[in-house]
Amino acid sequence: MTQQTIALTDQMRNADALVWNPHAKFQGVFLKHLVTGSDTGGYLSLHHVRIDPGCAIGDHTHAGMVEIHDVISGEGTCTLDGQEIRYCPGTMGVMPADRIHRILAGKKGLLLLATFSPALV
Repeated sequence: MTQQTIALTDQMRNADALVWNPHAKFQGVFLKHLVTGSDTGGYLSLHHVRIDPGCAIGDHTHAGMVEIHDVISGEGTCTLDGQEIRYCPGTMGVMPADRIHRILAGKKGLLLLATFSPALV
């Protein structure tokens, strides 16, 4: 796999060198903060979200934030307002602001690119 580089106005960032941060609330869930609010004036942020096999991000909302998931690898499900969406590579899910959603990884786990507007961090 080739190195993933993030080109910002004043720097190049190697995504592979960024640290996986354990989620504060959900076990088996890790985030890499690729682009943060400090890079975008608070308008948006992008994160790799890794969910280990059989683990989940339980019911939650993001107050005033839209979240978009782009499934990079693995498989699982996302439930948005009670509707189950199958997650596999190529699937994109849009979580409107303030809507309850959860994500469950299948046997292969899940890797998502999550975009938040305004920025999560």
